[in-house]
Amino acid sequence: MQLITVAEQKNRYVMGIEYDGTDYHGWQRQEHISSVQAVVEKAISRVADEPIEVVCAGRTDKGVHALGQVIHFDTFAKRSEQAWIMGTNRYLPPSVTVHWIQLADTNFHARFSATARRYAYLLYCHPTRSSILRQNVTWEHKKLNLTAMREASQYLLGEHDFSSFRGKDCQAKTPVRTVLHLNIIEKSPLVIIDIKANAFLYHMVRNIVGALLAVGHEKQQPAWIKEVIEATDRRCADITAPANGLHFLEVDYPAQFKLPIPIVLQAVPPIVNLSTFNVG
Repeated sequence: MQLITVAEQKNRYVMGIEYDGTDYHGWQRQEHISSVQAVVEKAISRVADEPIEVVCAGRTDKGVHALGQVIHFDTFAKRSEQAWIMGTNRYLPPSVTVHWIQLADTNFHARFSATARRYAYLLYCHPTRSSILRQNVTWEHKKLNLTAMREASQYLLGEHDFSSFRGKDCQAKTPVRTVLHLNIIEKSPLVIIDIKANAFLYHMVRNIVGALLAVGHEKQQPAWIKEVIEATDRRCADITAPANGLHFLEVDYPAQFKLPIPIVLQAVPPIVNLSTFNVG
């Protein structure tokens, strides 16, 4: 008689969540520090009536927001989709929301099954700051040369060694990444830097934005970005852009997993509806 192990009795669920990262020290659970992972696990555990650990598609830094984060978890509990969603949201703080959930294949992995991630960095370009948007955008009171920034962004497309844009605490095994698109969209007073890659290094997006802003402020010429990439040295790039302007938009997975179409462009909070900017 074949024995059935405990692990084989569990179901794997995949869940889509949104959060405002302002009050958290990033995604990852840490002792004595508030994190998104901790509040999500606590809420799901209450619904499942057992301890739950979750795995996310991409860990976000302190103060970074997510509109299309994807997680998975294993549990013995059996609940309807509505019960999982409504129950989990009941126990979550207002800054975190579950949008969807479904059963997943046992070989699905929120992080390792992902083929691409997409972020948007929001700049509020105006002589005076915004009080309402302050937690979701980075204020730029100086005029930016967007033509130069768009020219510079082309050097970042494709596969490169992104060591010059890699945070010092990055634990990735390789600095090589492939940027699939990088669009700079203007809808005054907002400028959106929309970037998609197969994966990102620690602080990579914020460091890229910092370098593009150096070009936008005309401190550097567009071709300087190419020099920074080739240097493979973080000291050659510019500052790291603030966390509050960064939003984790969505994750791509192979069609075989049949995940819901992301509602990210319809579920954007009051900061801005990206769909009106023709973000593609």
